Amino acid sequence: MNTHTTDTHPPLAPKEYEALSEDNKLYRIRHTLAHVMARAVLEHFPDAQCAIGPPIKNGFYYDFLLSRPLTQDDLARIEESMKNIIKKGTHTLIYETHEREQALTIFSKQQFKKELIENIQGTISTYTVDGFVDLCKGPHVPHTGYIDPKGFALLSVAGAYWKGDENKPMLQRIYATAWATRKDLVRHLEWLKEIKKRDHRKIGAELDLFSIHEEAGAGLIYWHPLGARLRTIVEDYWRTQHYASGYELVYTPHIGKKWLWEKSGHLEFYKENMFPPMEMDATDYYAKPMNCPFHIMIYKNKLRSYRDLPLRWGELGTVYRYERSGVLHGLLRVRGFTQDDAHLFCTPAQMASEIERVLRFSLSMWKDFGFNDIQAYLATKPPKAVGKEEDWEQATIALKKAAQECEVPLVIDEGGGAFYGPKIDLKIKDSIGREWQMSTIQFDFNLPERFDMHFVDSDGVKKRPYMIHRALLGSIERFFGVLIEHYAGKFPLWLAPIQIALLPLASDHQELATEYRNHLEEKGLRVSLLSSDERVGARIRTAQKKQIPLMLVLGDDEKKSRTVSIRTRGGRQVSAIPFETFVTTIVQTCRRRNNNEDTMWGFDNA
Repeated sequence: MNTHTTDTHPPLAPKEYEALSEDNKLYRIRHTLAHVMARAVLEHFPDAQCAIGPPIKNGFYYDFLLSRPLTQDDLARIEESMKNIIKKGTHTLIYETHEREQALTIFSKQQFKKELIENIQGTISTYTVDGFVDLCKGPHVPHTGYIDPKGFALLSVAGAYWKGDENKPMLQRIYATAWATRKDLVRHLEWLKEIKKRDHRKIGAELDLFSIHEEAGAGLIYWHPLGARLRTIVEDYWRTQHYASGYELVYTPHIGKKWLWEKSGHLEFYKENMFPPMEMDATDYYAKPMNCPFHIMIYKNKLRSYRDLPLRWGELGTVYRYERSGVLHGLLRVRGFTQDDAHLFCTPAQMASEIERVLRFSLSMWKDFGFNDIQAYLATKPPKAVGKEEDWEQATIALKKAAQECEVPLVIDEGGGAFYGPKIDLKIKDSIGREWQMSTIQFDFNLPERFDMHFVDSDGVKKRPYMIHRALLGSIERFFGVLIEHYAGKFPLWLAPIQIALLPLASDHQELATEYRNHLEEKGLRVSLLSSDERVGARIRTAQKKQIPLMLVLGDDEKKSRTVSIRTRGGRQVSAIPFETFVTTIVQTCRRRNNNEDTMWGFDNA
């Protein structure tokens, strides 16, 4: 529960409750169910220590210190007890306030509640449901009759440190989902099944793309040949697009002296996320958590003129961040990753056009990868910030205008910017509606001051350049995690590690298959020849399991007429396509980077 006593929410009368929005009602249902769950847990574990249990997106959770690990059978029993609590009577949520000593007496046997009470200033509020008293400021439903006993489900148990501190006790967190009706619950559970089916760790193993070896180092990714090929396709595309968009690419070291990180401020503000130092030559070196100080060193290698600007420097730079082991998650949260970083250095007069240019570039690349539902979030100046007020104002105006010119929906987060500059984050929605925060366009008024960066303007006066950080795909590893789940491993033709499988029906057709493979590979296509040692049905299943987009079945008819019979991984088929026509069509389809499964193959009558 949230235990601050300011802005508490006493119970509403039924008429007042009915006037609320559906989202507000759902929030209250979830909040109340968190109390009901704690009540049910104490029924089965009377000595349980209750920590906190807030409503969250799509549900709620509660943390407990228990005498033993919970099992799925425990969850089933707790869920049944919750339903009985709701069904056996309409329990009104009783709201009360207490002085500190009285509250400590009420929670004398609950160590975490007592710790929370010690940090609460002023009057302390509680809510009671079916005899269970909990620290809480609300809000809740008027009584449990407003909860559908078939509208929630307990999902899983995870470990969670008390207050997120790994030096404090490890608790058991029960996650649950809750909805207004059973119909809504069923719909959400089906969505969760789809998420589980798309889990990039599962698909990554099935397609033999990557692995993680905890015994060799947590949070580090091993790219297998097919995964490396997929990554190379994306990185080659990334480089080509950047050169075409006026960028130059740089390479920088993986480590830097302590001085560099002191100068940049990372050791002051970011040290807990950096790996411990390595001592060399009587000084400390740190693995880089970011690329920006290195790009600044290149900038300062010589005096820059206004004629040199703008400079657009990109790098696929591998960085290292000490993420706690409890938050590591496949490709999505790692300790060593490659950031598709870029830094723009420009004059004040160039700043607005550069912002629009980089935003258009970002949107274009996302659409090439098949993401068309994109939302921009603009974070503005926080109360404490560095830099001149006029710089903040001009930068914020430029970000807003760029979003308008690019016709991307924009949400304003007033005061939500970093202390060193405003930014736009791009969030994309994947094929099942999940939103992912990916690209960032971030002004920085701090580092140019720290590193005393200049350019000589047309009037001969030294001036500060604008510095703009830009991560387009973000972490390459995280991007691939999202990409795998977006397509459920069924990558479009232009991205697929293997695009075409050749299936000769018999040994008589092996020579034709070899000829076709050589020709396709000369055109830059990625081909696998599945020999005729197995039955063709088994080879088709192998190709489908590997999510190869196209299969070419080659028999007597194809050999005689120099044609191909095409089968897609989705089961569509077309016969007697001239081989040269097939090659031309596929090359053009890849060049267009078509991501639409219905039209990708160019065979509308297949």
